[in-house]
Amino acid sequence: MAITAERSTNHMLNKVPEVTLIFWIIKIMATTVGETGADFLAVHVGLGTAITGGVMGALLVGTLLLLRFQRYVAWIYWLTVVLVSVVGTQITDALTDGFGVSLYVSTTIFALILAAIFAIWYSSERTLSIHTITTTRRELFYWSAILFTFALGTAAGDLATEALSLGFTVGVWVFGALIAVMAGAYYLGANAVLTFWLAYILTRPLGASLGDLLSQSQTYGGLGLGTIRTSLIFFAVIAILVAALSIGSNGSRGRPKTAERA
Repeated sequence: MAITAERSTNHMLNKVPEVTLIFWIIKIMATTVGETGADFLAVHVGLGTAITGGVMGALLVGTLLLLRFQRYVAWIYWLTVVLVSVVGTQITDALTDGFGVSLYVSTTIFALILAAIFAIWYSSERTLSIHTITTTRRELFYWSAILFTFALGTAAGDLATEALSLGFTVGVWVFGALIAVMAGAYYLGANAVLTFWLAYILTRPLGASLGDLLSQSQTYGGLGLGTIRTSLIFFAVIAILVAALSIGSNGSRGRPKTAERA
């Protein structure tokens, strides 16, 4: 009985959702909104990278404060992910467009920063599992890692689709295939924590490639939907899925499926 009570308490305190197919669908769409939304605000609205990053950063701080005082709440969590996606995109764009840093260099830098975060996190907590985010320190590690997975994914995605000239369509297929490999490895018994974080990083360039494919003009290899239309469509789908999670049992209770293996 004591063990059961302890597990229940830990779950109620955990700040992340159950990892399901819907989780990954929302995550990919959130990265797409981050890509197209950042482009819309910075370029089409004319705010620029610095102002867009500052505004989104302030909103991100606000949602993180909401997370600090709540257990897992679906809409707060996913709004935070969307904002992190925008801020992560702006960090990469600021380095590339504002300071002229090569995508090869920025990709390497973000990979090293993320590796350092994971190393410090593991040395401090002895786990990188997302199903044990039950303390303030683990929350800080978790969201720091999330931020730099977006920055790294943005840089790596731009490196693949632009610097290496893969294009948006090939980028979607390549990164989608890599995520499928991670899923296959997980189901074949690979380490759950490792495959999760690798897949999480890969969803960023997949979402960015998908966003560019849908929003960019046909002249640049896109479908020409535009950033406004693409952002609105994906944000509407995210809202519907998050509402379903909030109403259903996945948003409020249930033991995470990967917790035992993680």
